[in-house]
Amino acid sequence: MKKLQWALCLVVVVLLTAVPFVSAQEGYSSPAPASNPVALNEGAQAACSGLSWDGSSTPLIAYMPPATEFPYYMAIGEGLKAKAAEIGVETFMLAPQSGSDIAGQMGMIQDVLTRGVNAIVLSTHDEGAAAPLVEQAVSQGIAVIIVNSDIPNFPTPVHGVVGYSQRKGTRFLGNFAAGMVGGVAKVGVLEGLPGYHSTERIGGFLEAFAQFPSMEIVATLPTEWNVDTGNKAMSDMIQAHPEINVVVAANDYIAIGAAAAAQAAGRGDILIFGNDGDTTGLEDIAAGRWTATVNTTPFVMGQVALQVARDCLGGSFPGGWVETPTVVVNQSNAMEYICKPETLFPPLAGTYDCSGM
Repeated sequence: MKKLQWALCLVVVVLLTAVPFVSAQEGYSSPAPASNPVALNEGAQAACSGLSWDGSSTPLIAYMPPATEFPYYMAIGEGLKAKAAEIGVETFMLAPQSGSDIAGQMGMIQDVLTRGVNAIVLSTHDEGAAAPLVEQAVSQGIAVIIVNSDIPNFPTPVHGVVGYSQRKGTRFLGNFAAGMVGGVAKVGVLEGLPGYHSTERIGGFLEAFAQFPSMEIVATLPTEWNVDTGNKAMSDMIQAHPEINVVVAANDYIAIGAAAAAQAAGRGDILIFGNDGDTTGLEDIAAGRWTATVNTTPFVMGQVALQVARDCLGGSFPGGWVETPTVVVNQSNAMEYICKPETLFPPLAGTYDCSGM
């Protein structure tokens, strides 16, 4: 019966993930495979007109992720670089090493504002701290595209947002997880750093579980989005709540650390769910080390974000949120993505037979 529920849940997830958004912006086609833009909330939109780039030189675009410690953001960066070579844009990356170094990222944004950049592709763990600097960039005629997000109302107007629907993605995966256990489980939650991203991702899981009275949340712990803190939080959670048999994590690095902690504790019975589509995560899932993730195709996201930034500089992008694709990945379909190594960063650690793919 559980296998049937699991299969039915997977069908629902795949079908729902494939439903496109209806565009609220006419006359512009987003770069494939992204959906056409949906309008941001009222007052959140900066116009792609009157910008600093006049078309007489190669546009210079800064990519500013929250940290270099996360290979996920490097995968987005690889997508940007690939698209930059294709469309004739100059790019560079600037980011602190740690995702918790908010002050470091703010200092780097201040520095970039003096470099004569034409656009910034930005992801931050603290929208409130970044807002005054984003406002300054926009006032200087610099296009600002928020990446790896679906935030409809950044604290100050931005030119565009490129990313996946975070709450929708984890809600699908939460339904999938509930299907695997027949709607009955003791659930542990591993959050990221406080902020929009963690709230949305964990919120999607919780919305899914709220439909099942016997999916009981027994513990919630914070992490700093990385493997080490995911490992420690999972170790603490297992010791305090050995009854846990399902764990949901705000990203794949937390899940990777959690899986290692579960293995060390001899708890191979715990189902672990993440969010990202990180290379190591995909390999772990294929090997059965943990259960499933929302693959958010970061390489593709980077390609789309750079094209949107360039289109904004050229005045053709109308603004709005451009949704990039997601898919639930478990052991049954992980090889479909592993066998596309050109879209993955970092490179695969293992060697795989993809002759049958």
